Amino acid sequence: MERHEVVNTMSDVTVSGHVVQAGNIGSLHIHERTRPPRPRQIRPTRGLFVNREPELAALTAALDRVRAGGLGLVVFTGLGGVGKTELIVRFAEEYREHFPGGDLYADLRAYRHQGGVDLPELLAGFLRALGTEPPAVEAERFTAFRTATAERRCLFFLDNVEHAAEVRALLPSSGLVVVASRRRLPALRTDGAEVRRLGPLSVTAGAELVRGWVGSGRGTDGELAELVELCGGLPLALNAVGSQLLDRDGLPVDRVVAELHDREGRLAMLEEEGDLGATYDLVYERLTEEGRALYHLIGVHPGPFVSAELARAVGVERPERAIKELRGVHLLDEVRDDDAEDRFRAHDVVRLHAFGRARELPGRTELLAGVVAYYRGRASLADRVMSERRLRVQDPSGGDLPGFASGSAALEWLYAERADFRAVVEEAAAQGWHGEVWRLCESLWLLYQGRKLYQDWIATHRLGVESAQWDNRPDAVVRMRNQLARAHHEREEYRLAAEQLALATEQVPLVTDRQVIGVLYETDGLLCLADGRPADAVERFTLALEANRGDEHGEIVQSYNVAQALIADGRPEEALVLLAEATAQAERTRDDDMSMKLPLVHARAQQALGRIDLAVAQAEDCARRAGERGYPAKEAQAHTLLVALAEERGDEASAERSRARLRELAG
Repeated sequence: MERHEVVNTMSDVTVSGHVVQAGNIGSLHIHERTRPPRPRQIRPTRGLFVNREPELAALTAALDRVRAGGLGLVVFTGLGGVGKTELIVRFAEEYREHFPGGDLYADLRAYRHQGGVDLPELLAGFLRALGTEPPAVEAERFTAFRTATAERRCLFFLDNVEHAAEVRALLPSSGLVVVASRRRLPALRTDGAEVRRLGPLSVTAGAELVRGWVGSGRGTDGELAELVELCGGLPLALNAVGSQLLDRDGLPVDRVVAELHDREGRLAMLEEEGDLGATYDLVYERLTEEGRALYHLIGVHPGPFVSAELARAVGVERPERAIKELRGVHLLDEVRDDDAEDRFRAHDVVRLHAFGRARELPGRTELLAGVVAYYRGRASLADRVMSERRLRVQDPSGGDLPGFASGSAALEWLYAERADFRAVVEEAAAQGWHGEVWRLCESLWLLYQGRKLYQDWIATHRLGVESAQWDNRPDAVVRMRNQLARAHHEREEYRLAAEQLALATEQVPLVTDRQVIGVLYETDGLLCLADGRPADAVERFTLALEANRGDEHGEIVQSYNVAQALIADGRPEEALVLLAEATAQAERTRDDDMSMKLPLVHARAQQALGRIDLAVAQAEDCARRAGERGYPAKEAQAHTLLVALAEERGDEASAERSRARLRELAG
């Protein structure tokens, strides 16, 4: 007799053989095997989500490792409010079906007591969610957790982690573990983790997020981009602003932007958004004493950068340790610059919170005064090491601060700190510290003139003029107006330059220093050259030269100017005689600044006489010296002349070399 196999199908399970399909038969009870629970603890997403493709790709790559039977571990660190949680919940929502064992969530902050985390209690919750009764003996819960997860593919989200050891203790036997932390956790790389720092949203992504909330009819692209920048690209901060826009349909985006430009307005927004303010309050409360002192400095400092040197100068104890502490919780990021000391920058929203914390700080004004004094002192030291002999109307300062090894090092430091300098000048002016303002501006002349930072130059010197007037210093007024006139002259805004020169001339009867008056003759000579009146320029520069008799640097500078005017007036032979005397004087007095500049005018004189080889040699000398001293604008002038000289003698290879260098300098 042929035997047939009996196949029964029930509850999606196929079984070969005989099956009793009954709950009970008489006194016989048959217990159905219950399925283990499938926890769903990770919250759903909230609204729109943009960008973060690289981070999502890292999570999906880790999921591939999990599918292959391994354990995946991905760590996201970053500033509070940057979007770590929303990224992870978005991934959980999209890939939930890939985790048949469920997804579990733990906020370690809720289990943290007196600096430690109650890991056994946390594991008890995980075990119950997985359908396992936690052992009474706490130490046994760790092995029970590994047993419960040995054959289940789960997603674990560990939020607000502070130490690598916390993660190691909670690693399951299999599955994907995703960690969110405000602290850097590089040690987890030794456990096979991929550790990624989550930065703020780009302007494009942030604008896309806001546009998704408010619709296409409100705000221009430019207004939304500005709004994103003012919120520092933080999704949580943008959410706060977006809520205001959604609650008030008639509120124009440009009005919100205008309000956010005011630091107090932005702080009000931060305080209104409870989650955002509480995020930084919690971090602040756990800082050490020196960490809080550095945080107060961040809140008081008007500029974006801080350094250990600045912190030490204003009285922060153990500044290196404080910086390390704030970096560890993503309140500071290092700014890399090969040519300057290490500097650190706080995110704009962190600076805003720090400003709120320091607003009512006892001694706030004294701390701010210390910041201004530091920058004025360091600028004075930098200015003097770059050009010891140039005319100044202020006394030296900054003697207690570290100096600079060379003029080029000083210039690079000034350039790296240019954003701080502008902010400090503006804040000092707002405080009415007039003497500090114009002194800072005078010391920044070589930075602004050498690196052609016209916007900063003009903005700071307008304040410098006002401050010199309030400080009742006619000589400083002349100095500020003349330096401002030179900025307008270089931008070919000759009318504006002439206006500043005329206003400066009104102070001449009150000024006793003839060298100060001489700078006005010099600038007037430059305007004469620009106006095509070289003979008048020769006259003005000669007056400036006479005003500088007895000051060797001043004599060299004005001889340089007279020579330029003589060349323009068709008198290159006279220019060469004057240049030879000035060059010898510069070499004898070791005036490196003018020794760099003089060869360029010498080259132009030789070019005017048709002596191309001599002109090339002088222009190359200028380019070399300017490159060594870190003056790209002067080096560019030399290479521009070298291109013209090479073309004049048909040397295309030399012309192309100079063009290539000009492209590098422009970059």
